[in-house]
Formats: sequence, structure tokens, C-alpha cells
Amino acid sequence: MKTALIRTGLAAFGFAFLSQAAFAADIEVKMLNKGSDGEAMVFEPAAVKVAVGDVVHFVPVDKGHDAAAVKELIPEGAEESKGKMNQELVVKIEKEGAYVFKCTPHWGMGMVALVVAGDGTPANLDAVKSAKMAKKTRDRLDAEIAKLGL
Repeated sequence: MKTALIRTGLAAFGFAFLSQAAFAADIEVKMLNKGSDGEAMVFEPAAVKVAVGDVVHFVPVDKGHDAAAVKELIPEGAEESKGKMNQELVVKIEKEGAYVFKCTPHWGMGMVALVVAGDGTPANLDAVKSAKMAKKTRDRLDAEIAKLGL
């Protein structure tokens, strides 16, 4: 009887673990010279809401782009991610919070993306809102924060 209960518990744990992995989403963010709205040097979409465990793919559709997390603008304890020029960056989101990504050569031109993981207001949102950056970048990031209702 005791063995049957242990097996049942292990089976339930395994099912729950596999179910969580099976429901993780893959989100694609394109790196573009020109967005669908006509803006130059953009990530599209520029902001996404995800769940912890989801995977975000930053895909260089046009040449001359990379994606890199802005070290000071990711959740505390989150792994810093940095892609190579003209190569896809794949990031598994492991912690709740706001993640700001940039295209290194076009950061000053406003090429910024926001990934928000979890429900509610991210703990590091104030740091994201108050970070110093070029005016065009700040304006674009603020607009994406507003679109997400944060």
C-alpha cells in the first residue's frame, strides 16, 4: 500500500513537471531595419508579456543587429544574455520581472525591447522607468511600458 502511494505521488509529480514544460511558450521578436509602423531600427513586437519558463527568440530578420540584455535592467539574479551580430539569441525566462534588451549598435537610435515576466507590477519596474538612456530610446521604452499598462 505504501509503495503504491509513493508511485502515485511520483507519477503526479512527473506529470505536473512535464505539463509545465509542455505549456511553455516560444515567443519570436524580430530585429528589423524598419518596422510595420514605418519606424527605423526596431524590435517587433517591442514589448511582450511572458510567463516564467517561456522562451524568447530574438531573430535578426535584417542584417546588422544583435540582442543583448541591459545588465542593470533585468531582474536581480537573472542571467545576462548577449547575442552575436546577425545571429538569433534564445533566452529562457527564469525569473519574474522586467527585462530590457537592446540592439548594441542601434541602442541610441531607440532599438529597445521590453519583456515582462509574471503577473502584476515587476519588482524592478522603477529601475527600468528611471534608467538614463538616449531620448529616443527612453521615449520608445516608455511607450511600450504604457502599452502594457504598467
